[in-house]
Amino acid sequence: MKKLMLGNAAVARGAYEAGVRVVSSYPGTPSTEITENIVQYDEIYAEWAPNEKVAAEVAIGASIGGARAMSCMKHVGLNVMADPVFTVSYTGVNAGLVFCVADDPGMHSSQNEQDSRHYAKASKIAMLEPSDSMECKEFTKLAYKLSEEFDTPFFLRLSTRVSHSQSLVELEEPDTIELKPYEKNAAKYVMMPGNAIKRHVVVEERIAALTEYAETAEINKVEINNNKIGVITSGISYMYAKEALGENVSYLKLGMVYPLPEKLIKDFADKHDKVYVIEELDPVIELHCRSLGISVIGKEVFTLQGEYTPRMIRKAVLNESGADFVELEENIPVRPPVMCAGCPHRGVFYVLKKLGLTVSGDIGCYTLGAVAPLASMDTTICMGASVSAALGMAKARGKEFSKKLVSVIGDSTFIHSGITGLIDIVYNKGINTVIILDNSITGMTGHQDNPTTGYTIRGEETKQVNLLTLCKAVGVERVVVADPFDVKNFEAVVKEETSAEEPSVIIAQRPCALLKTVKYTGHCTIGEDCKKCKVCMKLGCPAISLCGDSIKIDLAQCNGCGLCINVCPFGCIKKED
Repeated sequence: MKKLMLGNAAVARGAYEAGVRVVSSYPGTPSTEITENIVQYDEIYAEWAPNEKVAAEVAIGASIGGARAMSCMKHVGLNVMADPVFTVSYTGVNAGLVFCVADDPGMHSSQNEQDSRHYAKASKIAMLEPSDSMECKEFTKLAYKLSEEFDTPFFLRLSTRVSHSQSLVELEEPDTIELKPYEKNAAKYVMMPGNAIKRHVVVEERIAALTEYAETAEINKVEINNNKIGVITSGISYMYAKEALGENVSYLKLGMVYPLPEKLIKDFADKHDKVYVIEELDPVIELHCRSLGISVIGKEVFTLQGEYTPRMIRKAVLNESGADFVELEENIPVRPPVMCAGCPHRGVFYVLKKLGLTVSGDIGCYTLGAVAPLASMDTTICMGASVSAALGMAKARGKEFSKKLVSVIGDSTFIHSGITGLIDIVYNKGINTVIILDNSITGMTGHQDNPTTGYTIRGEETKQVNLLTLCKAVGVERVVVADPFDVKNFEAVVKEETSAEEPSVIIAQRPCALLKTVKYTGHCTIGEDCKKCKVCMKLGCPAISLCGDSIKIDLAQCNGCGLCINVCPFGCIKKED
């Protein structure tokens, strides 16, 4: 049976057909849907881990324990799990182990453009890269076969367009994979220096064997159309190139992007007068070709930044404009990102902006607190950095600066990597104020449960982490829970806590407006007695707009959350059912 599937869903299907038993991940766009789709297969144990490092370690443990395992993450999540990943390259596996990493060229939902192929080379772990949904499924299954054959974890590299595009997938029955026996083997799995130095020899021998495999691997495909122009490419760039260039050129499509073959590439290049390397982000394949003494055309005509398009490729290779590609005649209006109507974070940032505080920010929906008109966030670095970086700022600039500085971090992000930063503040006698934006869910990636919600990935009830108790347990004596929509009280709480001479945590507690359990009703309207002070415009609510010199509330967007009522100084906004 054939089915239209997202690339991420196809990876999940591939894991199911490959007999995977354990999947541990942390949500991150564009990888999230892999693990979400795993949940439909009852045979697989699936979980959201507190962060990617923990997720990798769970998968590694499952593999050592004899079960095929998987961990999925976005490219910056691979940074978080790098420590165990580099070491499991040395230990190898018992049952098959696959790390699915989704890169984000164009930064649709990321703070940087990062090419995960560098991790494959640095950790000496083989990497496969599919170009459509069918390959997502098949490459996943192949990764498990090769993982066990070569005693190594494997990377499966996706990108936003592969993860979130749909194409036909042939569904098959799952393989019957027995749990492999577990045998104690300290020389293989205990990576103390004396053992690790011997395992490094194994790693190098394995890479040599995998390089030899790459020379004849079926997923490295040659398509000869002429001897004038050859294109070496992989992943989504192959799809773009085929659309742009058709049968005008020959192709070497690399399904294994690390280790790369040598003889195969040389033979392909020798057959063509001119060879282009087409790859998004960094010149990984290009530099490999040049190291082999092959003259190729790459980043001198292609950008290092963002996503490629068929039009761009045709222009670079054939010097044609690509006039037959459809192009919209009208400019699409710009739609800057904005927090949703009713977003609980809006009240927090309204207060922080009003008080003129320096705000050390973090990764999540609330990063939009940096956008006008709220414009109250000063920094965003990585998950958890809001807490640690603020301590550094305070130590650099002194006590008085600390009293005009706050960190903001979501509940899921706090669990991910904010706790250790808070411990650092307490241990090293900081007087920072940390605001945990507790919206009762992992919001930015699409409402995944986390340890603070009390539910597992399958919606089963479980122990719920109590943020107030947790903060007190690490030594914070001042912990206050406040509703950010009660603007006057929240402002008073922030003033009091930032003036304290000791560490302080404010838990800004109000659920995400998009949760099914949140039942705002009615809508807000502005009366004819409006004084046109425009204070409500400072909220940046998408339902409120300025029409000429009048303030309007769009009833189609307003959900009746009432925040604007709480900030209007003249009581001119009312709620109607």
